[in-house]
Amino acid sequence: MLTSVLGISAYYHDSAACLLVDGRIVAAAQEERFTRVKHDERFPSQAVAYCLKEAGLTIDQVDAIGFYEKPLVKFQRLLESYIASAPRGLRPYLMAMPLWLGRKLWMADEIAEELGTSKEILFGDHHESHAASAFYPSPFEEAAVLTIDGVGEWTTSSLWHGRGSELTMLREMRFPHSVGLLYSAFTYFTGFKVNEGEYKVMGLAPYGQPTYVKAIRDHIVEILDDGSIRLHLENFEFVHGLTMTGRGFEKVFGGPRRDVDAPVTQREMDLARSVQEVVEEIMLRMARTAHRETGSKRLCLAGGVALNCVGNGRLLREGPFEDIWIQPAAGDAGGALGVAYALWHRYMGKPRVSAEKRGDWVRGGKYADEMQGALLGPRYSDEEIGAWLSAQGIAAERVPRADLAGRIATLLDAGKVVGLFQGRMEFGPRALGCRSIIGDARSPAMQSVLNLKIKYRESFRPFAPAVLRERVADWFELDYESPYMLLVADVAKSRRIPVPAGTDDLFGIEKLKVPRSTIPAVTHVDDSARVQTVRREDNPLYYDIIQAFDALTGCPVIVNTSFNVKDEPIVCTPADAYRCFMNTEMDALVLESFIIRKVS
Repeated sequence: MLTSVLGISAYYHDSAACLLVDGRIVAAAQEERFTRVKHDERFPSQAVAYCLKEAGLTIDQVDAIGFYEKPLVKFQRLLESYIASAPRGLRPYLMAMPLWLGRKLWMADEIAEELGTSKEILFGDHHESHAASAFYPSPFEEAAVLTIDGVGEWTTSSLWHGRGSELTMLREMRFPHSVGLLYSAFTYFTGFKVNEGEYKVMGLAPYGQPTYVKAIRDHIVEILDDGSIRLHLENFEFVHGLTMTGRGFEKVFGGPRRDVDAPVTQREMDLARSVQEVVEEIMLRMARTAHRETGSKRLCLAGGVALNCVGNGRLLREGPFEDIWIQPAAGDAGGALGVAYALWHRYMGKPRVSAEKRGDWVRGGKYADEMQGALLGPRYSDEEIGAWLSAQGIAAERVPRADLAGRIATLLDAGKVVGLFQGRMEFGPRALGCRSIIGDARSPAMQSVLNLKIKYRESFRPFAPAVLRERVADWFELDYESPYMLLVADVAKSRRIPVPAGTDDLFGIEKLKVPRSTIPAVTHVDDSARVQTVRREDNPLYYDIIQAFDALTGCPVIVNTSFNVKDEPIVCTPADAYRCFMNTEMDALVLESFIIRKVS
């Protein structure tokens, strides 16, 4: 008889649901994809419904239901923090208490009511959920595990040792000292939205200089040898106020935070570069401590800071570990996956079956992970899409599957921007070839076109390359698995081109207009790229498109960006994809075997 476990994360940001059946992931999805509310924090009713439908189960047939953190412990932390900062903490206290007393303290009842069940709701620990999401789906039988984020209940970072089905916590760092909150403070100060704009800070960093590193280390954060930190709390507001920073930051950095609508200046670029370097140093020190205390050759990562792919790239290049695996849904959405795994192995006592014993196919000598390429969301058949197109009166050409990859590659070679909707929707923040917008990486204009005419977002934002796994070392200074687009590496020296004299003197974003390689659309101003390696075993059509493009052009690299526009979630349904296609300047839309072209 099959045993099923439902994991849920909600009520902060990026709510999600995940369903395991006999220890294998059947489905996982974020609520935002269904509601079309970006980072939706509400109870994931539609994500749960999808997971149950995918498994063919009702809620009362599920054997265990878990929530990714302990609300009562989080309430204790909030209450103690407000009291400790009195009277300054009075205002946030008065704002938060009605919500907690009216709803959050009774979360078990609320979750059961939302699910329509009388089953017991089990509560995990926030960082245990992160650690479980990192270790149990990984291909490793044994590994050190680091979780780094803003804050869970009290913990802000933790070190674990995973062996088989066992996870043992070795050390933790506690609120208010937090690497995630440090980075979020700079996200806020540079004028971006916390819990959303951190990746913008990472993308902005290469335009700047590390001119504020000393000021950060002198006045903002003390970094200890083991990677733990102590924030200079007098310069932060998040403990007792309603903002991340205030006068303390303004004094240290010579002025107020950037207004959200104000232009990005060199100061913001330099601040981004400086905090990025500081956080990378913290990550490296934490990794060295993890290696020393576990003796492991392998590292697993989760928590929001694990989405810092620049730092991850440095860990791979400079850290002490031979192998690194990062949970693709590293943020709070992945907590739903983690609590499900924690229930399966730690609560139910089920054994973990290694990749080697499963007999899964081998990746370059390494066994596959359990994430199935992170393709865990809804899929739509040709029949369903054909019926929808017919009902909407939309003209489309149905292309034989054998010809589809070649047709799409031809469009890319002609400079067309293609919306690619096929297979199962991705779980996590990255589009990985199933809900992607793709283009020609060789085009000097592609980066600007995608940002300004398709994505409608900041012009400084870089785009990621998708490359055939067997060719990655020919084009990038990387010969390692990066299926989830979570490692940054430099473009290979042989692919770079000399930049004109005076380029280094250009101001900030002007540097982006100077081609730096034969794949300029995916080469950042520091010659780096956020690489996605693609194997046919993970995503057959996507692989075949890149392979066909390589056959046409001699270039096994294309541009891949998420299928959405600014301030909207990645598309989920054919209707979402068609709406996005029609509201942008994309040239073609692929819905499984159907191609739709705009009439010019």
